[in-house]
Amino acid sequence: MAVQSPPAVIDIDEVLPGTRCVFIDESASSNSANGLLQKHDGIVLVPQPTASPNDPLNWSLWRKAWHTALVCFAVALTAATSNVAGSASTGVNEEYGISYDVFNTGAGVLFLAIGYWTLLSSPAVHLYGRRILYLVGATWGLIGNIWFGRLTTSADAIWTQLFVGASESVAEAVVQLSLLDIWFEHQNGTSMGLYTLATSVGTYLGPLVGGYIADSNLGWRWIGYLGAIMSAFNFVLFYFGLEETAFPRERYQRDNRATTAPTPMGDEKTANVADVSTGVSDEEAAARAPDADQFSINFTRPKSYWQRIALITPAPNLRGIGAKQYIGRLWHTLRIFTFPAVWFAGLQWGMQNIALSFYLTLEEDYWTDDPWDYSDVAVSNMNIPCLIGSIIGCFYGGYLSDLFVLWASRRNRGIQEAEFRLYLMFLCVVIFPTGMWLFGIGSAKGWDWPVPYVGLGFIGFGYGCAGDLSLTYLADCYPDMVLEGMVGVAVINNTLAMIFTFVASYWLDTGVQDTFIELGVVGFVILMLSVPMIIWGKRARRWTKQRYLNFLEIRDGMGH
Repeated sequence: MAVQSPPAVIDIDEVLPGTRCVFIDESASSNSANGLLQKHDGIVLVPQPTASPNDPLNWSLWRKAWHTALVCFAVALTAATSNVAGSASTGVNEEYGISYDVFNTGAGVLFLAIGYWTLLSSPAVHLYGRRILYLVGATWGLIGNIWFGRLTTSADAIWTQLFVGASESVAEAVVQLSLLDIWFEHQNGTSMGLYTLATSVGTYLGPLVGGYIADSNLGWRWIGYLGAIMSAFNFVLFYFGLEETAFPRERYQRDNRATTAPTPMGDEKTANVADVSTGVSDEEAAARAPDADQFSINFTRPKSYWQRIALITPAPNLRGIGAKQYIGRLWHTLRIFTFPAVWFAGLQWGMQNIALSFYLTLEEDYWTDDPWDYSDVAVSNMNIPCLIGSIIGCFYGGYLSDLFVLWASRRNRGIQEAEFRLYLMFLCVVIFPTGMWLFGIGSAKGWDWPVPYVGLGFIGFGYGCAGDLSLTYLADCYPDMVLEGMVGVAVINNTLAMIFTFVASYWLDTGVQDTFIELGVVGFVILMLSVPMIIWGKRARRWTKQRYLNFLEIRDGMGH
């Protein structure tokens, strides 16, 4: 069937967050309020880059690649240090008699710190810029890892994880925002895929390296010391190498419109196709934007190097040190839990973290006994099939999902719907539960290579695929609410992971095979939530549109 060109204008009732025009002909482009829409390879660029040299969307490819590599390094490092404590459990038990249950408690504290420090620190991103949280996170990591290296008591084993968890919080929301600051929306899957890949690499390589360190002449304490060295390196690298990506795009566009002649808008019931990306018309954007006369910002002069790496980049509406605004924004962020897409993504990520707790516990507690009698190094090597599966899952849920969404958009007259991406979740629905069953049943029956390892590879695929697709779907749905959306996901998934970490050992005691069969069923049900989201997701976006706009208006208007 021939691909049809989309209409030049779209009824205002269908201008929804998560619905946007990605292909348009040149005649329709001329209807843009800013002149011709900027495109690349025929794809409409959303957000539209400005003429400012300080706009991160205008960065060169190498500059974007460097920034992406930096933030993904932080993700991998914090994921590694957050999952490596179990590698030291045998040595700590032998030296101090600290039980494995203490490490499970520490893991619960870790998840608590990740989720709720993400929430508590989130207002800082809008008020002071992105950079400050990366540096604070590196500091928490330095403290937590030094403390872990000097561990002597059960309390040390538990409370070190509070700082290590807080260090990973930056990877739960700020990194996603940093990536979406520099890449366009049609690249969301790829950018989120790189994020999920970095998470997977750290999650699986951390215990792998930790096992080798614990089994070497260095001893288990060097797990903490190496983490501390890497955290210190991370701090220095980010202080001098990470540029600030906060850019007041709406402010620039509004000031630019004020200096140009208005363009005839035509029928009152139509809206410009460029605004389909966020579901926000020019009038709505102007209504929620700060008063242009209160501040004067020079957008056209390129920032110097030292300005680009300033410790703090104050928001244009910052009042004093922003204490009152901070509290107001924190309270306001709780509204995020009224959006169905946030719960959907939180449950998908939460299921992956739940599974992680169970199969890592099984490896450490069961595979070291008969019939396998695995050493710490052998247990660590079990992360390799997980990593391989996860890399494949990230590629499938990332880059390939972007290609699929563009293909589906062409068939839909150039209009992209956020739910297109969820069709790719069906492969994960089959593979992930199968992996849980293969590994659980194989472990219960004492099977060796290859079945349990194939199961771990399938589980790793689910970790990369489900996480990537669900987070990207959320970013597609509410592109101006990415930070708060990821905060909601972090709270939901880490709260679930914390709860199930405490019950993992007790559940496994009821029978390994039954436990993993039940977990596979739970995973299947959660992944199948993609079906109602495909069917009713657009209706949910329409239902939450005004709530979304109100959320942005209140958030962006705080301090005026």
